[in-house]
This record gives sequence, C-alpha cells and structure tokens, in this order.
Amino acid sequence: MLVEKESFFEQIAVRDDAAVQQFFTEVNHFEVAQALGELSEDDMFYAFELIEEENLHQVFRHLEDDRQQDIIVYLGHNREKLSTLLNALKPDDRTALLEDMPEHISRRMIQLLTPDERRIAVKLLGYPEESIGRLMTSEYVAVKPHYSIAEVIEHIRNFGRDSETLNVLYVVDNKLRLVDDLRIREILLAAPDKKVEDLMDHSFVSLNATDDQETAVKVFLDRDRVALPVVDGDGIMLGMVTVDDVMDVAQEESTEDFHRFGAMREAVNNPLTAPIGQLYKNRIVWLFALVFMNVFSGYAMQQFETTIQAMVSLVFFLPLLIDSGGNAGAQSATLMVRALATGEVALKDWAKLVGREVFIALLLGTTMAAAVSLVAGVRAPEIVVVVAISMVCIVLVGSVFGLLLPFIFTRLKLDPAAASAPLITSISDISGVIIYFSIATWYLS
Repeated sequence: MLVEKESFFEQIAVRDDAAVQQFFTEVNHFEVAQALGELSEDDMFYAFELIEEENLHQVFRHLEDDRQQDIIVYLGHNREKLSTLLNALKPDDRTALLEDMPEHISRRMIQLLTPDERRIAVKLLGYPEESIGRLMTSEYVAVKPHYSIAEVIEHIRNFGRDSETLNVLYVVDNKLRLVDDLRIREILLAAPDKKVEDLMDHSFVSLNATDDQETAVKVFLDRDRVALPVVDGDGIMLGMVTVDDVMDVAQEESTEDFHRFGAMREAVNNPLTAPIGQLYKNRIVWLFALVFMNVFSGYAMQQFETTIQAMVSLVFFLPLLIDSGGNAGAQSATLMVRALATGEVALKDWAKLVGREVFIALLLGTTMAAAVSLVAGVRAPEIVVVVAISMVCIVLVGSVFGLLLPFIFTRLKLDPAAASAPLITSISDISGVIIYFSIATWYLS
C-alpha cells in the first residue's frame, strides 16, 4: 500500500487522470480516504472530482471531519454533485455532518435533499444535541410476529439492501411498537415454516431517542451488541444505532475529557491543522485563571517569612512536597473521572470512596515520607521530622481533594473532567505550602 500511495501522490502531482482513477478502482474506500487526507486542499479537490459518483459517499464517510467540511464548501459550485453526495449518505452520517457545519451552509445542504431524505434529516436534527436521536438511522429491517421464516428471508431480500446492518432484525406489532429483536443467526438456523413469534423471548434492550449519547455508550459496553433499537416514549420503533456510531461518540467524549483534564476549553482533534488562534484561545483562559490561583501560594509563603528565614533549608524540599501532593491528587481525580463516566461509581458512593482513599493515601504518604527522609537526613537532618510529617499530610490532602472534586462537579451538574489536573495541582500547591510551613513553624518553635 505504501508503494501504491507514493505512486498515487506522483500521479496527482502531474495530474494523470487515468492513473488516479485506476488507483481508485484498485484500492478500497477507506484507503482512498486515507490517501486523500494526506493531500493538500487543491490536490484533494482535484482527486475527489475523479471519483465515480456511486463511490463518492463511501469515500466521503471515511474522511476526517475537517476534510469533509472542506469538500462540502468546495462542492458548493457543483450543486448536482453535492446533491448526489448528500442524498447517498446514510442518515446518521449526514446528521453528524449537518450539525458540524455552519447553520447557513446546513440550511442550503438540506434544500438539496430529496423530499424523503429532507424529511428524515429534519426529523433527526429535531432531536436535542448530543441525544441518541441524532445518532440513529431509520434504515433498518422490521418484521411482524406472524411472519414465517421463509417470509422473513424474502422480506430481507426485498428491503434489506439499504439497511445499516442485517445482523439484527426487529419485531414490531401493528402499531409499530418494538416487541423483540432477533439476531440473523436465529433466523438462518430456523425451519422455513416456523413463525417469528416462536423465536421470540421478549428480552430485548432498547434506547430512548431523547437520552444522552453517553447512555448508548454504556449500554453497548454492558450488552456487547453491534446494534440497538431506538424507540420513543410509547415504545414506537424509530430507528437503530450501530456500534460504529457509538465508538465515534466514545472517542469524542474521551478526547473532550482528556483536553478538559489538561485545562483546555475545547477539544482539539489535530494540533497540526488547528488554527493558531483556536489553540491560543483554548489554553489562555485556564492559564490566566491558574496564574491568579498560584498567587495565593506566594501569599501563603509570605505569611511564613519568619520561619523560612530561621530555617532556609525548608525551601529545598518545598517543590518536592507540593509536587507530590499535586501528583497524588491528579491520580485520584483521573480514577474518579473515569469511574463516574463509565457508571462504575455513583454520587452516593462518595463517602465509602473517601474512606478507602484516606487509607490508601496514608500508605502512599508514609512510603514517600520514608524515601524523602533519607534525602532530608543527608541534606538537612534538623528538619527530617517536618519533611516526613508534611509529606504524609500533603499526599493525604491532595488525594482526597482529587477524589472529591469530580464528585462536587458532578453534583453541580458540571463536567467532572473540568476538575482538571492543573486545577487540582494549584489547589494542592496552596494547601501544600500552608501545611508544610505550618508544621515547620509548630515543630521548630
């Protein structure tokens, strides 16, 4: 593939239409999209024009979001080709594209859809942002309980071509209420004269269209399914969500949480292509806030100026101690943010977890105190006790802060990932300075 891709880039450079089209016929859609993603904008637009219309949507769906948006803007001059592309996209892929585009462009794109596709697009966009309704596709296969297996197979042949997946069939009653789901394996292994209702056990799992998308992630993880049905409040079958769409959500959520945990305002998918202004804006607000928080560390140190002058060697261990508290807090926060996000712990578990964390933090602090005491015994034996006790206390406080902040943020209906490592580190710095010099003042006096 590497040799083929290098040859493809050479063909693009010399604008060899026939050779580029030959490459498209020999390579699968995903690899074509990967190759296009490595081109400059002008070269990508040139290559995209050479893809056969029936394959456009297959290649397009594998492109990165920013590349998709570039192509949509570029195709603005070719309404016919843009209309063909938009109408061929799966409803869930098209919804994801429409909600990422500026509103004035999205409106124009919707007008290029056929009446049926426009109705589907408007319906899906009508669901709340980040709801399961935005993820679902209405292209699925449903059967009735009285169908025979032979009738089901014939039904699949007639209507299954456009379905997002045929791994699962859905059973609905005359009012289109979901009553069960059947895996295709069960259908294929059943006798042709057997009825669908003979295979039903009514033990299906469904999602509600208005639920948050993170709910779908949890259900897929728990149930190990490739697709799940989506219903409304009355149990009416609306569509289905596939595991590939949920994986995209999980990736977006983890990326967003990771950036927030690093004190970034918004997620940045690719720092190579993101505008400098966006990178600057994402980072400067939190950095300013944290600078002003760290002013309190300086103020706290100023209050212990007499103690510092009396025992200058105290300053040598200050960075080591407060960094240990910040690191311990960041570890606790990371564990809690993940556990809250996956549903492994709930708000009601906070007291039990604090008890466990205190015990663990004492073990960690004691171990680290023993290690730092060896250094203090050589560098400044007169403050070994101060350093050891401070290490235990600072690690304990940092760990408990790190555990509690995600719970507090969740309780306030805020994203627990916003309890970022820099925030916890700043709090640990302030508390560490106060703890260390308070113990030093008490012990040395």
